[in-house]
Amino acid sequence: MVIYTQNFLEDMALVMCVAALAALICQLLRQPLVVGYLIAGIVVGPHVPGIYANPERVQLVADLGVTLLVFSIGLEFKFRRLKEIAPTAGVVALFQVGAMIGLGYLLGRLMGWTPWESLLTGAVVSISGAVIMAKAFEEARVDSRVRELVFGVVLCEDVIAILLLTVLITVAKGGALSVHALSTTASLLSSFIIVVVVFGLMTIPRLVRRVARLKRPETLLMTSLGLCFAFAMIAERAGYSVALGAFLAGSLVAESGRGAEVEELIKPVRHVFGSMFFVSVGMLIDPQLLARHWRLLLDLSALVLVGKILSVSLASLLVGERPNTAVKAGLAMAQIGVFSFLIAEVGAGGGGTGSLLYSLAVGVTTITAFLCPFLIRASNPAAEWLDHHLPASFQDAVSQYGGWLERMRASPEPEE
Repeated sequence: MVIYTQNFLEDMALVMCVAALAALICQLLRQPLVVGYLIAGIVVGPHVPGIYANPERVQLVADLGVTLLVFSIGLEFKFRRLKEIAPTAGVVALFQVGAMIGLGYLLGRLMGWTPWESLLTGAVVSISGAVIMAKAFEEARVDSRVRELVFGVVLCEDVIAILLLTVLITVAKGGALSVHALSTTASLLSSFIIVVVVFGLMTIPRLVRRVARLKRPETLLMTSLGLCFAFAMIAERAGYSVALGAFLAGSLVAESGRGAEVEELIKPVRHVFGSMFFVSVGMLIDPQLLARHWRLLLDLSALVLVGKILSVSLASLLVGERPNTAVKAGLAMAQIGVFSFLIAEVGAGGGGTGSLLYSLAVGVTTITAFLCPFLIRASNPAAEWLDHHLPASFQDAVSQYGGWLERMRASPEPEE
């Protein structure tokens, strides 16, 4: 027998209770809470008989969760940090994203998909999940250098994901995929970002500091949320994604020097609405569809695991990191997350392969999120194994190469 919820209150009661139970079970099993929320979504979704919540009503709340999640990511980003992290984490992020887009595109073409669908596949598997990784790091001991490198790469990937998502949405609306369309889109996007950032830097940090001086946390919280949704609305009205506006809003608030304070205030709100987002994603999972395409699901999961471990490790070596640090970073980043859902959603509206890709993205996220804590725990033994088995000549060469890069970065610029 199938029981349907009749109104918004029943939807929230059902979803919150099931999500809380799933989160409790995952916490007892020491698994990422994201996995529990996805499973909760499957349970209350339309594809599994039982109790059925209305996806459209849940999606309204989930949209708020996406905006708040991306806003929180922006709170950890300051524009001045670009110069600091670009030579290392930025290079790793660009190398890894480019490699995974290429591998995903190749796999899509081998499956007989169109260039557009293959490009979406590459984009889906290219961005690691900051939320999943942060949750996993809370429960595992990780070297400070590995943590710094990984979060730097994730930060750069978030910026790349925002731009990539915006470009894909714009191209999808235009229905054309060409060099001219991409260059035009990139130019308009760059102009929009520059205008928003310049105007925002002149106004938002000063406004947030003045509100913070009032010593009223609720006032600071409401001001920050207002800025978050205002910038999301501006981005949407300009034809871009709400994620772009929310990210820029978070970055501008962070420039006030009150980012950490705002992040603490917004954390409970983000947890509530963020969990609803993952539940709504789980409601779209069709277990029967994934069962019919289980080989493709395993292929994409293997591509994410192997491709990210190798690409992140190799890129980390190229920027001068030690082999054990590079391998630990690669193992930690072998998963995908929120932005993969959002990218897959770009092609889901057309049905067919697009809908399949969305289900596959959720399935791969669930699998890799489940494996993420185990991979992080295995990183120390893997690094120790490398230290004992890599030739001494190779390790010396890597050490000398890293030292040379450090000297190059530290050398003062010649005076004119």
